Amino acid sequence: MSDEVRRAVRTVAVTGATGIVGTAIRKYLSNRYDLRLITRRQEAFSSTIANIQDVRSLVAAFEGTQAVVHLAAAATVEASWPEVLSVNITGTYNVFEAARSANVDCVIFASSNHVVGMNEVDNAPQLYELDNELVWDAKAEVRPDSLYGVSKVFGEALGRYYVDNYGLRVICLRIGSVLAGDDPRSDDVVKGSAWLKLTPEQALARLRATWMSQRDCAELISKSLEATGVNWAVVYGVSNNPRRVWDLRSASDLVGFVPQDAAPI
Repeated sequence: MSDEVRRAVRTVAVTGATGIVGTAIRKYLSNRYDLRLITRRQEAFSSTIANIQDVRSLVAAFEGTQAVVHLAAAATVEASWPEVLSVNITGTYNVFEAARSANVDCVIFASSNHVVGMNEVDNAPQLYELDNELVWDAKAEVRPDSLYGVSKVFGEALGRYYVDNYGLRVICLRIGSVLAGDDPRSDDVVKGSAWLKLTPEQALARLRATWMSQRDCAELISKSLEATGVNWAVVYGVSNNPRRVWDLRSASDLVGFVPQDAAPI
């Protein structure tokens, strides 16, 4: 599509609209875009029913949109291979292929910090200390910590394929810790870090480095949608915390994202 068309992002399809990030989009971006919220079944909010296992239903759901934000996933590090294969591998392929078939200009892919998660596994819990200077940027070696992380590596590679072969604009967001309650001091913090076998105190320290507020997450997505001059990018998403283990320079330089929130010390 032409640059003129790419500057007019108005209608945005969102898969996984019932999830935590989908909820943030509904809360913070509904006044900026005409959101076409994709769900598997009817919800309390107005939505378009489609299944990411069915390419044809996705093509119909994406028709007339300028962009797709792909959030739907088996989204835990404990996800089994059948779950990962069905939703994160096949489902992600279906989303990209449906976007191409429906002449969508842009896909914002919700990747994950777990693409490089073994770096965290190897260095936790000292990694979260305020004076620790270890930071990973978008050029860091891919080191997934789980099959979930592997599936996000696949999604990034698939996105690059659709950029190079079909001219799709793709931005991959390696998102940090976005919480349902949006509170980095809640009990959700400890539960969400169980895979690292951290103490409650260490889990709270981790959130100083990895938390992303729902508002910041929605803003990163909006900035990525509007970054029409960027055809391909991998960027991290995290709030302006007192300690960050991922570099935000690519998010700032490429899409103009500046986080507004911060976890407490």
